[in-house]
Amino acid sequence: MAAPMVRGLVLVAAASSSRSPAAAYHARPLGLSLSRSARSRPLGPDTPEWQRGPGPERRRFAAAGAASGVAAASLWPGPGDLRRLVRHQVDWQPPLHVMCAGIRAADTQRRQRQRDRQKLIAANMAKMPKMVEEWRREKREAKVKQREEKARRDRLLAEARERFGYSIDPRNAKFQDMVKELEKEEKKKLKLIKRRKNVEAGGSEVLPAAATP
Repeated sequence: MAAPMVRGLVLVAAASSSRSPAAAYHARPLGLSLSRSARSRPLGPDTPEWQRGPGPERRRFAAAGAASGVAAASLWPGPGDLRRLVRHQVDWQPPLHVMCAGIRAADTQRRQRQRDRQKLIAANMAKMPKMVEEWRREKREAKVKQREEKARRDRLLAEARERFGYSIDPRNAKFQDMVKELEKEEKKKLKLIKRRKNVEAGGSEVLPAAATP
C-alpha cells in the first residue's frame, strides 16, 4: 500500500520540477492609471504644439473625462467650424438626388463621347483607301524624284570632272563651287525651256520690267 503512494509522490514531484521557471513567474502590474496619465498638466510655454489645440484637448477629455481638466463646453465646434462642416458636407456629401443627377449626366457625356469616337473611326475608315493610295503615289513620286536628283547630280559631277580632271577630290572647295555653278546654269536652262513651252502653248511671255533711270 505504501509503495504505490510513494511512486505517486515521486511522479508529482518530477512533474512539478520539469516545468519552466518562467511558468511560475507572474509580472508585477505596472500600476498605470489611464485617468492619471490622461489628466493633463497645465499648459505652459514649454508645451509642444502637438499637445495644444482642440484635437489634443478632445483626446484628453475622451480618455479621462472631467479629470482631464478640459471644459466640455470648449469641445463643441464654434460658428466657423460649423460653417466649414456644412461646406464640407455640401461639397463632399451631396444629397442622393444630386448624386444620381451627376451620375446620369456623366453617363450621358460618356455615351456621347463614345458615339463621337465611333463616328470619327467610321469616317477615317471610309477615307482609308484614298489615303493609302495617296501615300503610295507620294512614295512613288519621291522615289522618282530621288532617282532624277541622283542622275542630275551624277551628270553635274561628271561635267565638273571633265573641266577639272578626274584626279580632283569631290570634297575640294573649288570642285563644290563648280558644281553649284553648273546647278545654277541648269536651273536657268530649265526656266527658259519652260517659258518657251508656255509661249508655244499660246501663253504670254512675261518680260522683265525695264529699269527706270
